[in-house]
Amino acid sequence: MMAFEVKPQCKYGANCYRKNPDHLEKFSHHDSLKRPNMIEEDEENDELNPSTKKSRLENEFTLDDFPDESPLLELSVEEEDYLQMFHQEDKDEDPSTPEGLDMREELKLKFKVEMPQDLFDFWEFCCNLNTMDPTQALVPTLGLQLVGPYDVISGKFRKHKGKNKPCYVLHWRYFYDPPEFQTVMMKSDSTLHHLGYYRDDPKELPAFVGVNYANMNGVIRQQGDNLFAAVKLHINKLLRSIKDADAIVEIQRVDHALTEWAQVLGYALTAESPKLKERNKRVVTKSFHGAGLVVPVHGDVGYRELPESDANLKKIFKKIAEAKTDEERTAYFEPLQEIMTYVQFANDECDYGEGYELGIDMFSYGDPIFHKAITNVLPLAYHLLDRSEFAEILELHLSDRRHTDLSQLVLVEKSEETEENSPGLL
Repeated sequence: MMAFEVKPQCKYGANCYRKNPDHLEKFSHHDSLKRPNMIEEDEENDELNPSTKKSRLENEFTLDDFPDESPLLELSVEEEDYLQMFHQEDKDEDPSTPEGLDMREELKLKFKVEMPQDLFDFWEFCCNLNTMDPTQALVPTLGLQLVGPYDVISGKFRKHKGKNKPCYVLHWRYFYDPPEFQTVMMKSDSTLHHLGYYRDDPKELPAFVGVNYANMNGVIRQQGDNLFAAVKLHINKLLRSIKDADAIVEIQRVDHALTEWAQVLGYALTAESPKLKERNKRVVTKSFHGAGLVVPVHGDVGYRELPESDANLKKIFKKIAEAKTDEERTAYFEPLQEIMTYVQFANDECDYGEGYELGIDMFSYGDPIFHKAITNVLPLAYHLLDRSEFAEILELHLSDRRHTDLSQLVLVEKSEETEENSPGLL
């Protein structure tokens, strides 16, 4: 079983420019090793239970626990210049990163939502598996690559200075991903399999981790309330389908390590949890994507059902999408236009959930013919529900909704290639 290895933290963290193998072996280069949330939780628990002063993590530490590594970092003038260049903030970023921002704040700025603790804990787990490139740690055994916010944590965007500005909220945003869904892992296969956080509100932490196969449909299935649980379910599925003995041994090795980490850190490894059960009680409708919609409901105010069942609504959408002529399509749009009128009445009476449901259903149906109708309904619903961040993400996605080339890193790299190949001014 894989042991927990604790190394002194390099003061430059993930942005350290030094590639010397001795230095990489001796020091950790991952900024999230210090777990502020868990330290605070443990301190609170200590006050309540004076007899149990021991931390849940036996390898918890602060940087003060280790000797200063500065003698190892006596740099030449050239090295200092290189280091300053490497740490200079990327002026081509969108949004640009203010100086002095820690990783949590930087991720919130770029992706418009706060990241949960399990994102950072899972990063540390992957660092333990593959020190040189944690984003690839699970690829050989599980086929899962860490993407999305992990590409920021790993510093991949800082290596590129192309003219095109990356749009972080579109980074690995699949065709059927609603604004509530944020991809953090993907599998390179024909199904476009990816895992991500699902949030009911952009100002709240994720409600659960979901999985979607974007080449099949827009259905989002719950995979537990943390990344360890989601990957554990993925492992269980692999072990039921793989026959190769050597591959099974390697998968079980990762499985044992993941289970140990999850137990030490206190993460449930089940598809359902008390947190998820409580959340699911507040779902007002499953919607087309199946993940369920949660809106504030006070008495009879907050949500009212659409005047059509899901089955009938899909028939209306199908007729519109498959119409042969503009005249035919206009006629088929009339029932949808009537429903949108009902949504306006519902908004006037503070039943914002109806427009939310209709907008998400049109988005999940997936035909671009509905994009204009979506922009007339869903952004307003988000604003009325005080979820304006989702409205911004939606508008950006509809302006560039695609099935392939989902990495914003590809966009930046192509920009660099264009710059290199373009002739200079005479």
